[in-house]
Amino acid sequence: MSDLINHLTSVQKDVLKEIGNIGAGNAATAFAQFLNTRIHMTVPSVTIVPIEDVPELTGGIETEVVSVLLKVMGESPGSILLVFSVQSTENLLKMIIDEFDIYQLGEVEVSAIKEIGNILSGSYLNAINQMTGFNLFQSIPAFAFDMAGAILSSSMLSLAENDYALLIETKFINGDEEIEGFFFYIPDPGSLEKILKSLGFDTQ
Repeated sequence: MSDLINHLTSVQKDVLKEIGNIGAGNAATAFAQFLNTRIHMTVPSVTIVPIEDVPELTGGIETEVVSVLLKVMGESPGSILLVFSVQSTENLLKMIIDEFDIYQLGEVEVSAIKEIGNILSGSYLNAINQMTGFNLFQSIPAFAFDMAGAILSSSMLSLAENDYALLIETKFINGDEEIEGFFFYIPDPGSLEKILKSLGFDTQ
């Protein structure tokens, strides 16, 4: 992993985790407004992970997953990758659409998943913006439904300069339905330094 990641202090890691916690709270609120229903959220797990570990963290290389990939633009550019299991995706769509086939998703279902990706990503970026004073925003989302290894390999082609990601893992609960989401913020080289510097940390 990069020198910066290896030398982050416990205080710097705590600040990054706090950004993740605020983002998850924002996401739960925005999610509930979008679905027009009450959403509960478990306490998120926030960790910094090597990119090569991402497929295993989301269930294994051959596990089928649904993902939404967005580019982050602004003062601290990077990428956001959202990953949901097949079951979580089904539970999510049940809140919005009456009938669907998870293995034959149509335009309506895909659009709904992309819009949720937009909402969740925007919530996390707002947390970074609030704490740093930056103006980060996301691109139009790209959708994929495939084995984790295939999705992540193709997604990582444009992220080759990065070797780590900030992982925020949480569960959103609506009644008996659980939606477990894996949120990866993958900063471009130099972006994490800019975030920490804006928060008053010397990264030299």
